[in-house]
Amino acid sequence: MSMFEGLKFRKISSPIHSLDPRVKFFYVIAMFAAAVMYMEIIPLIALFLIQIPLIIAAKVTRQWIKSMRGATYLAAIIFFTNLLFSYFYPTGESFSYIVEHATAMTLRFVVLVESFSVFFLTTSPDHLGLALENSHVPYEFCFAFTTAVRFVPVLAEEAQTIMDAQKARGLELEKGNFLKRVKNYIPILIPLIVNAIRRSLELAEAMESRAWGATKNRTNLYELKLHRGDYVLTALTVLLIVLAVYVRLYIPIPAVSEILG
Repeated sequence: MSMFEGLKFRKISSPIHSLDPRVKFFYVIAMFAAAVMYMEIIPLIALFLIQIPLIIAAKVTRQWIKSMRGATYLAAIIFFTNLLFSYFYPTGESFSYIVEHATAMTLRFVVLVESFSVFFLTTSPDHLGLALENSHVPYEFCFAFTTAVRFVPVLAEEAQTIMDAQKARGLELEKGNFLKRVKNYIPILIPLIVNAIRRSLELAEAMESRAWGATKNRTNLYELKLHRGDYVLTALTVLLIVLAVYVRLYIPIPAVSEILG
């Protein structure tokens, strides 16, 4: 459940938290596009490292490490899946190339998790919903999205609490074969689903009591305005995209196996 720590907003006074969510989302899309461009390890490592100063400036290093630790399991699945696919469907490439390809796919996933973790750790759901509204997205979709963003970490934390309670009652989740482990999670899923339904009903009653959707002319407590830091991050993001495209088109990137001889 530690991966979901990267989706939970932390209210901290930092330069990254004060940035406009639209600018930060543009940065995330740019990182996504740059990561998809490359299948080599060296540029993916560079994309991973250039985000660390943002994490330090945002003062969310501990939460970011937790999200990276939680993504390790999925990263391992991606790595070994690519290795097995190359083994059962050989393409005639060398083993070093196959390992490097699997590592690059894993690094691409890590870069994406890192960028989205920075975005969600430093962006308030209220500001995120307001940014979507200013982008002319219907308010119903904005509300549904921000509610999901709020409840995913809450449900993950609730699932961990239920697991701890069931383990205290003698439930063993790690023992037995695959089917046995799946059956062991049934006492976890049932109370989690019941609590989720109960929470959704309470939310619906709260929305009805506040006459949600009664008027189309809505007002907001906050207003989004671009400041100097937003323009700086936008310029750096555009520079990153231009540099990534230039390197992709005009500069040959050697493989790690070629560098090592």
